[in-house]
Amino acid sequence: MRTIRIHVEQSLAPGTAVILPAQAAEHVVRVLRLAAGEPVVLFNGDGHDYGGRLAEVGKRQVTVVVEGREPVSCESPLPLVLAQGVARGEKMDLIVQKATELGVAAIVPLVTERSEVKLDGERAAKRLAHWQAVIASACEQCGRAVLPRIVAPLPLTAWLGGLPDDGALRLALLPEGHGRGRDLVPPAAGAILVVGPEGGLGERDVASLTARGFRGLQLGPRILRTETAGLAALAALQALHGDL
Repeated sequence: MRTIRIHVEQSLAPGTAVILPAQAAEHVVRVLRLAAGEPVVLFNGDGHDYGGRLAEVGKRQVTVVVEGREPVSCESPLPLVLAQGVARGEKMDLIVQKATELGVAAIVPLVTERSEVKLDGERAAKRLAHWQAVIASACEQCGRAVLPRIVAPLPLTAWLGGLPDDGALRLALLPEGHGRGRDLVPPAAGAILVVGPEGGLGERDVASLTARGFRGLQLGPRILRTETAGLAALAALQALHGDL
């Protein structure tokens, strides 16, 4: 039987009653058609699943009584940060969703030299909220109980200027790169992977990345689309050095 997992942004503890957010409640009632007494699992990103049962299923309110708390151990031993040039439309949603499923620790949307997507303050905030919802939904599906961090889109140079020297391996996907995934030895701090948008990384982007210690990573002789490249690289790194 499929486990129904629901993300909620509130504290959880056994013995408490939780009123589901409107969107989650509508999904329970209209899509899943669950009834009172049926089991569900709640999580809030603290690394635990909270098993419970539906106590009230109404048109206006759905309540879950939390019965237990279990740690979830499915985070990758290889911390990975995906710094992705913002892609157009649903491509970015796909990247965020699948990167979450592949176990990334964080996602940084970047505005680069060849970026076609322009986001002002209000639009950037709306996109961030949307991506956070995509992440939560992906975690519901894949079983993660820790949500990857994501920030509002940043210019590449601004992001590089605030990048801490934490020992993580710094990689940029480049067709002309010489590094291969199988030759890497990621440190305990993991790796940061930069992927360009549809037009790839520009010369100024590459120069800025090189100055901050990033080295080129190649994925073979074929040039991949932005929505393919980062996900393929993440999967390769997880297979070689993580938990795939």
